[in-house]
Amino acid sequence: MTISVTRTEVPDGTVQYVKIGGLELEAGGFLPDVTLAYETWGTLNEDGSNAILVQHALTGSTHVTRGSGNEEGWWEQLAGPGAPADTDRFFVVSINIVGGCYGSTGPSSAAPDGRPWGSRFPLVTLRDTTAAEARLADQLGISSWYAVLGGSMGGARALEWAVTYPERVRRCGVISVGASSTAEQIAFAQAQTLAIRQDPNFNGGDYYGGPLPEEGLALARRIAHITYRSAYELDFRFGRNAQASEAPFEVESLGVRGRYQVESYLDHQGNKLVRRFDANSYIAITEALMSHDICRGRGTLKETLSRTSADFFVAAVDTDRLYFPAQTRELAEALPGDVDVHVIEAPIGHDGFLTEIGQLNTQLRDHFLA
Repeated sequence: MTISVTRTEVPDGTVQYVKIGGLELEAGGFLPDVTLAYETWGTLNEDGSNAILVQHALTGSTHVTRGSGNEEGWWEQLAGPGAPADTDRFFVVSINIVGGCYGSTGPSSAAPDGRPWGSRFPLVTLRDTTAAEARLADQLGISSWYAVLGGSMGGARALEWAVTYPERVRRCGVISVGASSTAEQIAFAQAQTLAIRQDPNFNGGDYYGGPLPEEGLALARRIAHITYRSAYELDFRFGRNAQASEAPFEVESLGVRGRYQVESYLDHQGNKLVRRFDANSYIAITEALMSHDICRGRGTLKETLSRTSADFFVAAVDTDRLYFPAQTRELAEALPGDVDVHVIEAPIGHDGFLTEIGQLNTQLRDHFLA
């Protein structure tokens, strides 16, 4: 029997916390007494049938849309009053991934001995975090999701939900990601994690209470951000222009040269992330995404996807050079039935799944979230 849960005492878009117990991990580790942080919007109906799970990307938070406060969410075009995931109609949920730093158990959390997990934090795969989220859904009284969807790593998490718990996912939205992380994607990810690990302040991951590995984290973000944006956008916005009065091509020695505008832009992106994210969490979540393989232990792609019973909504960004549209097409072709690939046209590249999701509002409203 579905349990009806009323959460009207908690304002929409407020971070909440729930303990789900110990978590046996796919790679052999164990996390005792796991906490998940989450936010909700709207009201769960009597039979728990109107719940939508929106999964965040790599460094995203649970704050999908505004709610009762004025803080802007990261996917306002998708969720909110009158949006495709209409919070006047649906009960929208977003959960911080295990290993994160926005309230869920992660490397900066206290281990049983009271010290931060740090270097001792185990590998948590996307399959593991899906199992954790299923326990939260149980506590909320959600036996099946009206829809689970996300972009980039969020799309990989949605796909894992549909395959691991086919009876609990009626609709699945997979945007800007494929069925597994490719060798190239793993290579980009390894460069990022290595940038952090080689920071002099990293201390093997046990840096809490001392200097933080900020330079390494900022460098990791620079590497990642290049893959999030297209060559066309970078050239159009910055070209070969110098940053303000700096002169990268008019110096007597390399040690004092100025920056190009694109270098200043990447510096800005790196410094922004340092102010809001934990370096160990960046490694933990990146490693989880490197492990993404929907077929692991399940057979071929078609065999794996034959386990699903959800209606799928699949989309790609036409200029994406991190998760190529070809990967999305491969996924769609392997899904049961005839699944269209919707295309977001965005010159900026991968990040178009965030900034231009509004292009698919009609398709989302009329077909996927009807």
